[in-house]
Amino acid sequence: MFVFIECWKARQEWIDLKVEERTAYMAELGKGIQSLVEAGVEIVTWSINDPGISRRSKFDYFAIWKFPTREFSKQFEQIVEQSGWYTYFDQVNLGGEEGMPDACVGHIINLQKLEETVV
Repeated sequence: MFVFIECWKARQEWIDLKVEERTAYMAELGKGIQSLVEAGVEIVTWSINDPGISRRSKFDYFAIWKFPTREFSKQFEQIVEQSGWYTYFDQVNLGGEEGMPDACVGHIINLQKLEETVV
């Protein structure tokens, strides 16, 4: 399984929409989400980022998804892009193969140099 995490906050373009326009956009988005679930994608959570979290990120919302394959998550990324989502929301993504701490800890221990982070 490939785990994909989205973190986002609203842009002014979203705030400027009327509630009816936001509702219509989210209803259309909901259809796409339903088709993903029917195709085997698991929604772990869509959540509001708790303001009381220590070292809280600047993003107000997050979603965690599980995709059957990395290729499936790439298709999802294209769908999000085509939906106009990034017009309305400032977002960062995280993703990786589902795993246990050992592989990650091993990678951390064996770091040779810091890798550039793409944002």
